[in-house]
Amino acid sequence: MLTGRRYLLAFTDEQAAYAEAVGAVCRAVWNTALEQRRVYRRRGAFISYVEQARQMAEAKKDPDCGWLADAPSHTLQQTLRDLDRACRTHGMWKVRWRSKTRTAPSFRFPDPKHIAVRRLNRRWGEVRLPKFGPVRFRWTRPLGGSIRNATVSRDGGRWYVSFCVEDGVAEAAGNGRPPVGVDRGVAVAVATSDGGLHDRAFATPGETARLKRLQQRLSRSLCTDGRNRRSNRRDAVRAQFGRLNSRIRARRADFAAQTAVRLVREHGLVAVEDLRVTTMTASARGTAEQPGRNVRQKAGLNRAILGKGWGGFLLTLQHAARYHGATVVKVNPAYTSQTCNSCRHIARDSRESQAVFRCVACGHQDNADVNAAKNILAAGLAVTGRGDLATGRSAKRQPPERRSA
Repeated sequence: MLTGRRYLLAFTDEQAAYAEAVGAVCRAVWNTALEQRRVYRRRGAFISYVEQARQMAEAKKDPDCGWLADAPSHTLQQTLRDLDRACRTHGMWKVRWRSKTRTAPSFRFPDPKHIAVRRLNRRWGEVRLPKFGPVRFRWTRPLGGSIRNATVSRDGGRWYVSFCVEDGVAEAAGNGRPPVGVDRGVAVAVATSDGGLHDRAFATPGETARLKRLQQRLSRSLCTDGRNRRSNRRDAVRAQFGRLNSRIRARRADFAAQTAVRLVREHGLVAVEDLRVTTMTASARGTAEQPGRNVRQKAGLNRAILGKGWGGFLLTLQHAARYHGATVVKVNPAYTSQTCNSCRHIARDSRESQAVFRCVACGHQDNADVNAAKNILAAGLAVTGRGDLATGRSAKRQPPERRSA
């Protein structure tokens, strides 16, 4: 199976500056190619990756576009491939521009023949990349397979290399362990149907206060028309903001990995809600003609959902399940938090608070998230009992009986 290995790079000052330049060139290629595709579409035409790659090769010969030749050619071609895949998947009008200030530089080397990795000692390894030469990185774990490609990216002011590795491991067979339902929440990140509550604080109170102060400093540096004023002081604040958020993301990813592995090792089927996190966290601000309602409350809920990492946890869970013989089933999330697991009565008033569920019909009381997890498990077992492995499949357990003539 394909898996990822991420390592911290130890760039020299010259290599770090060159990586910034390559990231800027790839960003310019992405934005230019995206605009070209939109112009063609407005004219009723279409331009493919092959044609854009040919035009980029011609542009390198132009003295005014000599900066294109500064970056490795494979990274620019891969940028065009990524753009083509994004446009085919989401549509070119939904693909976003890459911003200089909001988009971290990133570029990929797709050909494994141009990537050479060797271990130097117990703590350090070395990778040779085109036009970079030898680059040292922290050897925190073995590669465990053959390299397919390598991606260089910056996160929190530090540079990382991510190897896509074919580890040669086949997908594990079913482990035969008992099933479990999982509810992703705001008060508790993960609640299971067997009564388990898994959560941790990703940011300390001090870090939360510091994030607020940094955000205020960034907001004060805006012009009256809302545009950014580029300055060294603002760049320094943005760097501090990025480093702090990077630590919080690392803790969130660590929690997701540990919780996911624990679940798939102990259970053979994991039922989760099929939540559309992007839609759920959309802004409720509205427009000037039709302003939204409860905008502040909705913004706070969006921050809480994104802060718990619902989407990242599901991806980690699905990845870990392939190695441990577990199956992840997505179920319809409708009324899972309002349904009594004991008598199946549905009522909004049964959920007294974020943590307490007391059925208004039978009086059954339980933790609200655990009660929802039990409903998710029941829905997941019903889905697998009909032979389905996802939402939106058959609605009947068996075909209708034929009437005798």
